[in-house]
Amino acid sequence: MSSDSPHTISIQTETIELCQALKLEGLASSGGEAKVVIGNEQVQVNGETETRKRRKIGHGDSITFQGVTYQITGPNA
Repeated sequence: MSSDSPHTISIQTETIELCQALKLEGLASSGGEAKVVIGNEQVQVNGETETRKRRKIGHGDSITFQGVTYQITGPNA
């Protein structure tokens, strides 16, 4: 049984770099791998393809990678 609700990534700061978020969630095994998948246009932020590896994302943003959407939340969410 699958759910359409997004997964969450909880961050402890106001913002985080996109490549760090992928690594934090285990979607990339290293920062280098995260930069490659972002550079290859395999990641979307808020529904738009993102190629900036150091793009700042924050609470309320969403990341889509390999067909799965992750909602960025704060530590108290």
